[in-house]
Amino acid sequence: MADYKLEKLSNRTPLEAARTPNLDNIASGGVLGLVSTVPKGFKPGSDIACLSVLGYDPAVYYTGRAPLESASLGIELGKHDLAVRCNLITINDGILEDFTAGHISDNEAELIIALLNESLGNNKISFHAGTSYRNIMIYKGDSRIEADCTPPHDIIGKSIEQYLPKGNGSEILIDLMKSSYPLLVDHDVNKVRIDLGDNPANMIWLWGQGQRPSIEPFKKLYGISGAVITGVDLLKGLAAYLGWKNINVPGATAYLDTDYGAKARYAIKAMESHDLVLIHIEAPDEAGHEGNIHEKIRAIENIDRKIIGPVFDALQKHKEFRMLVLPDHYTPISKRTHTSEPVPFTIYSSDSVKESKLSFSESNAKKTGLKVKKGYKLMSHFIEGDLA
Repeated sequence: MADYKLEKLSNRTPLEAARTPNLDNIASGGVLGLVSTVPKGFKPGSDIACLSVLGYDPAVYYTGRAPLESASLGIELGKHDLAVRCNLITINDGILEDFTAGHISDNEAELIIALLNESLGNNKISFHAGTSYRNIMIYKGDSRIEADCTPPHDIIGKSIEQYLPKGNGSEILIDLMKSSYPLLVDHDVNKVRIDLGDNPANMIWLWGQGQRPSIEPFKKLYGISGAVITGVDLLKGLAAYLGWKNINVPGATAYLDTDYGAKARYAIKAMESHDLVLIHIEAPDEAGHEGNIHEKIRAIENIDRKIIGPVFDALQKHKEFRMLVLPDHYTPISKRTHTSEPVPFTIYSSDSVKESKLSFSESNAKKTGLKVKKGYKLMSHFIEGDLA
């Protein structure tokens, strides 16, 4: 959700341009500030940022993105197994045109992953279908793969050659990536997609690798139970490691067409049996990657009207409650990828004595002077209520 001021919006951010009466009400009546979710030395991404938001220091717990996503698929990683994120992407004359392959459907992706297993898989390498373009490759070989890999959403519109994996074991990943193109370019799924005017999934991109992390259960660390509502495998995997319940919501697509209202209804129901419920919405991030101002504003307004409003109203029925709202990281329209700036957050508490009297925005959050420098500490502040 967080972004930069844009000339097309009269020097406002999408968040400032959007109509967000519910979010503004919460920020005005509660605490407003900034939190650093991406520690120095880490690349900005949802894996790092969400670990921080959930109260876990990435410097201690982070081993890679793919192991977290593997957990959401029920993949049991051995001690030495390496999980690697496998995007289905669209390549055109060596240029990475689309890191989502036109947000390919789950069914189409499964057919492509099946072919990759049949043609490139062996006793050391296997491919696993995830959600849409987000899939997993597992490597059980003896060679160490410590390559430096670039996220595909960072190189939209650029030649892939200079961004291929580099370093120890990179040749294994590059060979798989380059071998996938002749296999997929004429696949029946892609022929149909091209006929329909959709981007084909004509290559794989491997990145985000890591081994099984050792993450302490959330209840052991914080003493309360949790549940998550998301359409993204990364968050589902994190929840599995935390010991949280994954609540599957029909229509939660992790895209602009997600069913916002359903997420709110399922969250309100989950509050009856869980101390803490996390609702994760991917739509503003996707709009940021697409450079689509209109869709980003629309996503923010949908979140405010269909999720934040109803959930806040439902919380009023409880004698004591707190609500935290924040982006995990910036995805600026102008850059179409993630950046590391501190993000705005607001906490509303039923017993709050502090009121910012400000609407929710990047600039207002900065104006308050409140800043949580170590992002992973925000969760304990939220649970203890010591910022309110």
